[in-house]
Amino acid sequence: MFYHDERLALFIDGANLHATGKALGFDIDYRLLRQEFMRRGRLVRAYYYTALLEGDEYSPIRPLVDWLQYNGFTMRTKPAREFTDAQGRRKIKGNMDVELAVDALDLAERIDHAVLFSGDGDFRPLAEALQRRGVRVSVVSSVRSSPSMISDELRRQADNFIDLEELRDVVGRAARPHQPRDRAEQGD
Repeated sequence: MFYHDERLALFIDGANLHATGKALGFDIDYRLLRQEFMRRGRLVRAYYYTALLEGDEYSPIRPLVDWLQYNGFTMRTKPAREFTDAQGRRKIKGNMDVELAVDALDLAERIDHAVLFSGDGDFRPLAEALQRRGVRVSVVSSVRSSPSMISDELRRQADNFIDLEELRDVVGRAARPHQPRDRAEQGD
């Protein structure tokens, strides 16, 4: 439930939203996403969080990051770290949870409603902290994907759960054939 006069902020976990859209078989049109939430309330800020792989001369996610920055999104990026795990597999780590939580708590006194685009259960304490400050929390993820992309704990904590599948016709576009993405965008 949204109220037209409430002050909204969007907190988009880029890797998580990308994975959820991919699991549902569509890509996100961020221009349409921003317009949809401007229609639902007074959009104060739209944050987008992603890690970028260090040392890559060209990152496939760079055009998206640039477009978002020029089109009303506040970008939060940091270098992803590459490492080798105990089994010798190459791994990428680029978690942005702390940055998202800090921004949400900093903005809490200036918003009425936080919309979190992530199903990561690590955000349950953040949702609870925002609620203690009088901020309503909506979570956008999916139970319709296989596997489900939302943690049960986060879904129960949220004031409102929106399945990304329900937004497909409003903010989605057909998924492009496999395109290489920044490995950091695939999560940590």
